[in-house]
Amino acid sequence: MKKLLVVLLSLLTVFALCGCNSGNGGDSGKEETKQFTIGVVQLVQHEALDAATQGFVDALSEGLENYDVVVQNAAGDSATCSTIAQGFVNDGVDLIMANATPALQAAVSATGDIPILGTSVTEYGVALGIENFSGTVGSNVSGTSDLAPLDQQAQMILDFFPETKTVGIIFCSNEANSKYQVEKVTEYLEGKGVKVIASSFTDSNDIAFVTESLCDQVDALYIPTDNQAASCAETIANVVLEKKIPTFAGEEGVCKACGVATLTINYYDLGAETGKMAVKVLKGEADIKEMPIQYFPNPVKKANKTVCDLLGIEVPVGFEVIE
Repeated sequence: MKKLLVVLLSLLTVFALCGCNSGNGGDSGKEETKQFTIGVVQLVQHEALDAATQGFVDALSEGLENYDVVVQNAAGDSATCSTIAQGFVNDGVDLIMANATPALQAAVSATGDIPILGTSVTEYGVALGIENFSGTVGSNVSGTSDLAPLDQQAQMILDFFPETKTVGIIFCSNEANSKYQVEKVTEYLEGKGVKVIASSFTDSNDIAFVTESLCDQVDALYIPTDNQAASCAETIANVVLEKKIPTFAGEEGVCKACGVATLTINYYDLGAETGKMAVKVLKGEADIKEMPIQYFPNPVKKANKTVCDLLGIEVPVGFEVIE
């Protein structure tokens, strides 16, 4: 009788363990089909950032089955970025994608727990105030950078116009990564004996005046990857094309509006890479704390034939023509 009782107890234990394992397997199934919510905060609407967001969303669809994406645009206002990011935190989203530097800074200020992936951010060390940045943030933040080699961008001006004496740079004073680009491009050009005049603007209200004033002092103009400048590209174009000042840009969207040439990345592909990183984080296939910032591998030289024709310039060999 005692032996029978022991056997029955053993069987009950086995069934109980099987039940637990079955339950865990069920939980795993739920994990695989979990409904994720991803919040996207985009600083402003313009061609480059729009393409990055689209690439990100498209990449999610290839790696996840059950998810919602909420995309919100801050209309160029950093304070609105903060409001959007805090809203995502309050809603308990599973991941935040921050498109542009002010959006990244807002997300980082809002949470130290929810995974944050940045994109269209030039230099993460500058954006986040990290000295001697190693390439990995080491917290709940990673992402992709839109940095194309600044020395090559600066040299492009001299390749087109070897006799250039003075170059103007226009940028938004509120964007930390724009200031970084200005410093690096200035350093390179001054090393080549070129005088640099950098002029900043604060918003769309003064960009036309600043651009016009700068054009009267320089032989050529350079515009870094600056979100406010990109959103006001048509305003800049109205000035530089009338004055026939050759303008070089850090990305294709601005160059398409008013530039001679650019060394640019593909923002759609950059956003798609960010989306692939998001899939890995959400599926538990990667620890965001260990994910290094990803850079676009092969920037492309592109020229605006319409502007080149206007200025009487031939598109050099090795440049793609912007369609």
